[in-house]
Amino acid sequence: MNPAATLAPAQTTRLEQIGRRIEAHFGRPQDIEWCLVDDDFWIVQSRPITTLFPVPATSDGENHVYLSTGHQQMMLDAIKPLGLSLFQLTVMRPMTTAGGRLFVDVTRQLGSPASRQALLAIIARSEPLTGDALQTVIDREGFLREVPDDGVRPPAATPAPIDAAVVPALIARTEASLAIAKREIETKSGAELFDFILADLQELKRLLFDPQSFQVIMVAMEAAWWLSDQLGAWLGETRAIDLLSQSVDGNVTSEMGLALLHVADVIRPHAAVVVYLERAHDDDFLAGLSALAGGGEARVAIEAFLAKYGMRGAGEIDITRPRWSEQPSALLSILLGHIKRLSPGAGEQRFALGKEQAAAKEREVLERLRALPDGEQKAAETQRMIERVRTFAGYREFPKYGQICRYALYRRALLREADRLVAAGVLREREDVYLLSFGELHDVVRTNQVDAALIRRRREEHREYERLRPPRVLTSDGECLDGAYRRVDVPPGALVGLAVSAGIVEGRARVIHDIAHADLEPGDILVTAFTDPSWTPVFVAIAGLVTEVGGLMTHGAVIAREYGLPAIVGVENATRLITDGQRIRVHGTLGYVELLDELTYATSSPSSPTK
Repeated sequence: MNPAATLAPAQTTRLEQIGRRIEAHFGRPQDIEWCLVDDDFWIVQSRPITTLFPVPATSDGENHVYLSTGHQQMMLDAIKPLGLSLFQLTVMRPMTTAGGRLFVDVTRQLGSPASRQALLAIIARSEPLTGDALQTVIDREGFLREVPDDGVRPPAATPAPIDAAVVPALIARTEASLAIAKREIETKSGAELFDFILADLQELKRLLFDPQSFQVIMVAMEAAWWLSDQLGAWLGETRAIDLLSQSVDGNVTSEMGLALLHVADVIRPHAAVVVYLERAHDDDFLAGLSALAGGGEARVAIEAFLAKYGMRGAGEIDITRPRWSEQPSALLSILLGHIKRLSPGAGEQRFALGKEQAAAKEREVLERLRALPDGEQKAAETQRMIERVRTFAGYREFPKYGQICRYALYRRALLREADRLVAAGVLREREDVYLLSFGELHDVVRTNQVDAALIRRRREEHREYERLRPPRVLTSDGECLDGAYRRVDVPPGALVGLAVSAGIVEGRARVIHDIAHADLEPGDILVTAFTDPSWTPVFVAIAGLVTEVGGLMTHGAVIAREYGLPAIVGVENATRLITDGQRIRVHGTLGYVELLDELTYATSSPSSPTK
């Protein structure tokens, strides 16, 4: 090294101090260009570093570890302040924000031996990448401070029984409460509306975190885990649960996918309506249906679908994102695909086939168990667990359905207030309210005054946050960890992921980022970053699923199993490494994707999934 090109220790210290002053001035990390002239530092340029993920602010001087909420909720996009604050008001434990995303501080849980064991046991099973990332942090000597054991223990190996009558009672309770909220919120405005929403959020939390509701969900999950473990040990079948859990009753999200198939059945016979929908681009297309032959029936069917599911939409945990009831055109691509490519009655046929396959798998498993030592006992216990899965697994999607129904009520009411503020000249446009927290918007409504500079700054920050990719695990020193699969049992060149729904399927990959542009042929394999419930309608038209994000119990995995689709989640950079149109093979049982050849748009004839 040339000594003349090396800074002296004192110069290094001085340069660091200058850098920190510049960073403090701009309030964010800076990329600084400088030069040294006669022992004087000259700053040439300073610009924000936009690729660093921000770190939640702390004041206790301790190291902290944060888990991404977005990876659990299947929402990696940046969320605006109103959406962040409302979600924070909905949950039971505190959540912090960074980069327009929500994180949970799990530092104390990791510091306590018992709670650490419980947390890792659940995460390692459901999301191995997050589990590996957490283990990396835990293994660093001295990073986490040990805290007293808080008495938390891992869940019991064998789930406790529960009365099946609990499920309809929980659903009825939520629906009755929702009806009251829907009626009462229509009479509220101004500051009174905000007081009502704050009170109603307590009711929503009571329903979401009802101990019986949690017990129902855990009974199904623990029974599924038991089946995976025990059938793996007894029969060498670790993925039998995927077939056994097909077409369970009462899953409000999978029912939504089948309901759109019914809408397609109503519209399909009416050629003029199909042509009209192909040319429709605006969200007011429903108004033009009445003048067409069969248009009245089509409109009734679409409106019935929207009446039950119109509160859903992409990124639905963010109250600032539009709903299908506001933008029904977002469903047209999927609906038209169903009309053209699927046969009448496809929904009922799919559900019936899933039930038949689940029943056949149950018979096969029980027959094989009875041939083992103590076979009758093993078969009887296995049958009880299968019954628990099929009785209770469908309920898992319902609490979130109730939450999103309430969010839709809040959204409509808050946008009415936004329109009033625009009419009064307080805001320039209704979407400005998205850039304020719930509390800040409450103050604006109460005072009719707004900090315009704050809104401008928040808008700029959100644009920056949209460019960032949130990590699964974030530490207080700014390290982003996404974990790794430590596997050697996959073919060279294969993309590794988490097997969540068994089977092997080979077909054309369709890399899709926006559900509104989901033009899928039967036999296609959907490749996307992540799915939330708004993606469910496309699941009925595909042969397999690959996502970059997800776990054993996240949306895409649950619905893929119910529909019998081979699926792999948590495939890092899948949308970049797989080319749209490329032929791939998805090993949903073993958890990897093989890339077979180049683009196959014109020549490929995707095969059907094999189980």
